[in-house]
Amino acid sequence: QELRPKSLDIKQEELGDMVEKEMASTSEAIEDAVRRIEEMMSQARNESSGVKLEVNERILNSCTDLMKAIRLLVMTSTNLQKEIVESGRGAATTQEFYAKNSRWTEGLISASKAVGWGATQLVESADRVVLHTGKYEELIVCSHEIAASTAQLVAASKVKAEKSSKNLGRLQECSRNVNEMAANVVASTKSGQEQIEEKDTMDFSGMSLIKLKKEEMETQVKVLELEKRLEGERVRLGELRKQHYALAGTYDAAEDGEAKPAPAPRRGIPKKPPLAQKP
Repeated sequence: QELRPKSLDIKQEELGDMVEKEMASTSEAIEDAVRRIEEMMSQARNESSGVKLEVNERILNSCTDLMKAIRLLVMTSTNLQKEIVESGRGAATTQEFYAKNSRWTEGLISASKAVGWGATQLVESADRVVLHTGKYEELIVCSHEIAASTAQLVAASKVKAEKSSKNLGRLQECSRNVNEMAANVVASTKSGQEQIEEKDTMDFSGMSLIKLKKEEMETQVKVLELEKRLEGERVRLGELRKQHYALAGTYDAAEDGEAKPAPAPRRGIPKKPPLAQKP
């Protein structure tokens, strides 16, 4: 009992209550995230159109699918925890079981907090992206964080579960689904970013005649600069190749110790190879 690691911020008799509170808080955070995404979807349809609306809808739909996958994972994890407690506590109470396995319980609490925090951050990042005040990269990072935190929750649950547990199998399947949905968020975010950047670069519909002429001249200057730079790089490449051929050529050692380059092969019509002789 004395050697067992003690919690720094939570009393052992409170661990059981903390697990239930954190799992409930995580579920609530996910439900709130789903509601906020639905609100963002409605707002995006009212305030945007064309390519931007298409991109926003695709990103928000992928975020919604991810939230649903996380919600199912949390529910399955809760069922597995109840199964673990019931099969392992024996005559002890639920609170005593969590206190006895304090290190495992604290890991479970930490993992649950990470999942809820990741869901909240994802929604906030998606909101900023839709409003064009945030970065697409934030959304990608949040997706990776969610995948990592769900893996942490699965690992914490797996430690005490029976290998033959059906709930464990369901939890692992839910984890794979979360990873797949997180990858979909990353893919939709990247493709949407490319679409928006391409549209912003090539959209000249709102320019005046003077503005168009100015842009045209600036682009011509860039083209000439790039062509000049390209020509210079080609000359540099040719000189590098000459030096490479000179250093890589074969040399014959002379009697006086000097090295003479081997004569370059003459260009001509290649001779027909001799026919193989019969043995």
